[in-house]
Amino acid sequence: MESFSRLIATPSVSSIDPLLDLGNREIIELLADWLADLGFRIELMTIPEYPKKLNLIACLGSGEGGLVLSGHTDTVPFDDGKWQQDPFTLTERDNRLYGLGSSDMKCFFPLVIDVIRNMDLKKLHQPLYILATADEESTMSGAQALADSGRKLGRYAMIGEPTGLKPVHMHKGIIIESIKLTGQAGHSSNPALGNSALEGMYAVISGLMAWRKKIQQQHTNDQFAVPVPTLNFGSIHGGDNPNRICAECTLIVDIRLMPDMKLEPVRAEMREVISRAVEGSGLVLEVHSVFNGAPSMHTDPGSEIVRLAEKLSGHASGSVAFSTEAPYLNSMGMQTVVFGPGDIDQAHQANEYIAMDRIQPMLDILQKMIGHFCVEENSYAN
Repeated sequence: MESFSRLIATPSVSSIDPLLDLGNREIIELLADWLADLGFRIELMTIPEYPKKLNLIACLGSGEGGLVLSGHTDTVPFDDGKWQQDPFTLTERDNRLYGLGSSDMKCFFPLVIDVIRNMDLKKLHQPLYILATADEESTMSGAQALADSGRKLGRYAMIGEPTGLKPVHMHKGIIIESIKLTGQAGHSSNPALGNSALEGMYAVISGLMAWRKKIQQQHTNDQFAVPVPTLNFGSIHGGDNPNRICAECTLIVDIRLMPDMKLEPVRAEMREVISRAVEGSGLVLEVHSVFNGAPSMHTDPGSEIVRLAEKLSGHASGSVAFSTEAPYLNSMGMQTVVFGPGDIDQAHQANEYIAMDRIQPMLDILQKMIGHFCVEENSYAN
């Protein structure tokens, strides 16, 4: 599949580390050219504060309803030495297609384009939108810019994230916070000569572990495989020598929120826990959000698009722990299902792949989705 190969070959890493972060302009321009050739009206949306990054909104047809087929164009960074093949070359082996982003989620756009090329587009009675976003893997800035724009797109949306061809109507939210403590360096032979930021961080971690236990008792939902909110201590850096009292220490944590938990109250409560942990220590505390956070997603399982996805897949809709751009689309008035051919177990891994036996079922599903929401004249009767 030529378009798939070209997307894989186009680097579009996004990262909170500026040294790793790339733009997505080249990949957006590829998609824009292909869709323009199919007759789509093309709009490129710039992302505030990110000049190298764009969203693409492509539309064919007109009307108040219609379907949005959505996906992100970025990938996570990669460990070059762990790949058995070039991550930027689409490689077929063992009935799999390998490449960075092959599962999450560059596979989706070529499948959408292939279906559209084989359709009679003159039969559209409602608009078909193709939405391609920036920065889903890092800051969600693309989806946030879209939601902030006040745009109205289709009535229904499908995001082709890796769900193993099983529809998802609910997922957790996410907060990522950076916690920095600054103390005083000194010779390790006399603790009175300094103020250890590392020991202060021990108190912070202890406080957060107790708080984690509390919120897990307060918020449970058995519809999730992990039925409680999680708090992960993802990275910690501090000190420079064993015979020197640690003057600075930084901890970054990841929190996954249940649908009944709101971003700002949780963030405020967590920061209060951190402040209490170091109160009276003499340490200087700085806490900031790595990004603004992404809310949880919940689409009514009785929604027409969820019910159709269940019918086409043969699976009841469910939940996942990972985060997507779905809550932003829902906030724009769409009813959104997350439903794609890849597998989350392959996402963010060396030697990422998509199984080839997922391709034809996804093509069939896309054709029927577009037919139902954009071609059939009576699809909005209910």
